[in-house]
Amino acid sequence: MSRNHQQKMSKRTLEQWLSEYSVSHQNLINKKIHWLCVPTIFVSLLGMGMSLSVWFTLVLSALVLLFYMKLSTPLFLAMGIFILICLSVMTLLPLSFKVWAAVFVVAWIAQFIGHKVEGKKPSFLKDLQFLLIGPAWVANSLMRRN
Repeated sequence: MSRNHQQKMSKRTLEQWLSEYSVSHQNLINKKIHWLCVPTIFVSLLGMGMSLSVWFTLVLSALVLLFYMKLSTPLFLAMGIFILICLSVMTLLPLSFKVWAAVFVVAWIAQFIGHKVEGKKPSFLKDLQFLLIGPAWVANSLMRRN
């Protein structure tokens, strides 16, 4: 990917990111799988990270929140609350790295099944930043329901 393309991608608005992400998430089955699996993958990543290094995981979480803050204050707040909920769940359910890793793998398999049903490739294959847009897409869907 060229440097110019990367710069253009990183300057997108939240609406532009979500619009492009939505292109490969039109099928209702795929959407439902993603609404379940994207948060599951997110929490499992935090769980694996916390199993290995609490400080590194917290610093990485702060950097992820900065990405969201650049896109939208409400999204930043929603994702901050979600991360706090995830950390609370991890405190109540102190699972091992292996369990979190298994959850991660199963959730990814489900998402690839969803994309097979959809008939479109996952967005992150085009740009890795879409790995952070998936949680934003779910959060945005939930915020619009209110």
